Amino acid sequence: MALSATDAFAAGGGGKRRRRYGRGRRGALSEINVTPLVDVMLVLLIIFMISAPLLTAGVPIELPKTEAGAMQDQPDPITVSIRSDGAIYVQETAVPFSTLAPRLKTMAEGQTQSIYVRADGRASYAVVAQVMASLSTSGFTSINLITDTGGPSSGGEEAPAP
Repeated sequence: MALSATDAFAAGGGGKRRRRYGRGRRGALSEINVTPLVDVMLVLLIIFMISAPLLTAGVPIELPKTEAGAMQDQPDPITVSIRSDGAIYVQETAVPFSTLAPRLKTMAEGQTQSIYVRADGRASYAVVAQVMASLSTSGFTSINLITDTGGPSSGGEEAPAP
C-alpha cells in the first residue's frame, strides 16, 4: 500500500511529534544589564580623578620645593596659609595678624593639634617668621612647614640645571 504525499502529511508523517515545553522555550532574562552601569561608573571615576586635586588646597600658593619626604596625614589639620603678598589665611578665611593667635586657640580648643604652615615660596621671610613665632608663643608645639617635594638636594652631587 503506497501513500501519496498528501496522505503522508495528513497522517502526521508517520510518527508522533513531541512538544517540549521546558527546554524549547526561552525564559525571561533575570540578569541585570551591567554595561550602562559600567559606563556611568567610568564617567564618575574620570570626573572624580580630575576634580580631586582641585579640592586639596583652598588658598592658591606656590610652595617652595625641598627634598623632604611626605608626612603622615592627619584627619582634620589646622592649616595657616601665607600668600606671596603677605596675606594670612586660617583654613580658607583671611585673618589679620593681630587676631591669628586667638583664633587658632579657639579652633584647637585645648587639644594638642598640629598646625600646618603653608607659605608661598615668594612670601617675605619676615612674615613667615612672625607667624611661626606667634604660633610658638601661643602654646602650639607641633608646627609643620608644608613644602613640595623634588627640590634641590643637599647631598654631594649637584642637581642638573633645568
